[in-house]
Amino acid sequence: MSDRIIPLLIISAFLLLIDLYIFKALKTLDKKPASRQSNTFAWLWWGYSALLLIGVFASVFFSLFLTLRAVILVAFVLTFVTKIAYLPFLFADDLRRGIKKLLRKSKTQSAPESGTAVKIPSGSDDQISQPLEDKVSAGAEDKISRSNFLLKAGLVVASIPFASLTWGITSGAYDYKVVRKKLFLKNLPKAFDGIRLAQLSDIHSGSFYNHRAVLGGIEQLLAEKPDFVFFTGDLVNNVASEMRDYQNIFSKVKAPLGVYSSLGNHDYGDYYFGKKPSLKKAKNLQDLKQTHKNMGWDLLLNDNRRLKVDGEEIGILGVENWGAGERFPKFGRLDLAVQGTDDLPVKLLLSHDPSHWRNHVLQYPDINATFSGHTHGMQFGVRTEEYQWSPVQYIYKEWAGLYQENDQQLYVNVGYGFLGYPGRVGILPEITIFELKPT
Repeated sequence: MSDRIIPLLIISAFLLLIDLYIFKALKTLDKKPASRQSNTFAWLWWGYSALLLIGVFASVFFSLFLTLRAVILVAFVLTFVTKIAYLPFLFADDLRRGIKKLLRKSKTQSAPESGTAVKIPSGSDDQISQPLEDKVSAGAEDKISRSNFLLKAGLVVASIPFASLTWGITSGAYDYKVVRKKLFLKNLPKAFDGIRLAQLSDIHSGSFYNHRAVLGGIEQLLAEKPDFVFFTGDLVNNVASEMRDYQNIFSKVKAPLGVYSSLGNHDYGDYYFGKKPSLKKAKNLQDLKQTHKNMGWDLLLNDNRRLKVDGEEIGILGVENWGAGERFPKFGRLDLAVQGTDDLPVKLLLSHDPSHWRNHVLQYPDINATFSGHTHGMQFGVRTEEYQWSPVQYIYKEWAGLYQENDQQLYVNVGYGFLGYPGRVGILPEITIFELKPT
């Protein structure tokens, strides 16, 4: 527990400092700070902040109802992003005030030398009288002070991320997008020309709160009539029991040539049980593997399968998670996954983390195409057929869509579910449909 509570306390202290800074700024907008309205505002401000932090702690350390946990996380994300967007305006106003004070102090000190007396009345720095020449050049007094303008403009700008993130929750979280791609493969047997492959990734069932919407996405997939299906990891957020209410939905994912799956970094339970081995953690992983079996999915754990159509074969390989970051599990064993596949003309690999491709997979030139997920496209950005951008591209070189190096390809699916922020802005949940074609 200590490995989670210390970082959480540090983050909470930082957020409370931001709260204090913004609270003091907003108080200046009230011309009667001692009024009953001001006291009510203070109670509402600090009461909301306290309840929000208590909710976050409860979500981390206790098993709350998934819907309640989702509400808390929504409130936290919206509040935090909105306040961060407001900070630059407060900094700008404080900087302006500081410069004005320095200039005024300089003029006050130089006034006796020029024989001009400067009187500085009491009151706020925005109400201090200017030298006569400044007043003449400024003209009539503004109806709104510059400080008030900056603070209120900041409130307007801060409402933009609030509105967009709210829209991403209400409209983007379950707005499943079917992405269709032709996948050209060297040495593809004739029997596989035109075969349709579907890919799902990053279900994160522990984040869902709308059964009907989740089912709707699966019905979209089934309407595409794929010949076989890949699921590339992260079935849950933390524990196998998160699939309890959704197993019947994903059990509907069937295909004539089978459904093949792999594990993602979240499936091992490290973020819930810790990285050290334990009986509970081992039991949870075993339960998760059983869930794949219960749904009729063929879970590949550093091994392979032969897919046969009209007497011709290709290979389907699957590895456990391997991620380049220090905090990610590194259980993927390509050396085991390729055993017994030398005679196969085409090999398709399921590997959850796209960083595995550049770090290891490219060293196996016989692996024609790799299918990954993991990045979610950070659930925020811009994605069209001609252009895509997301902050996650500064972390992962390959983060969404199709990549190629020599004869090897990688496709990164941006995920079916969501994690943390319960929505998507610009990067919609994805169902990928590939049509296999020979080069």
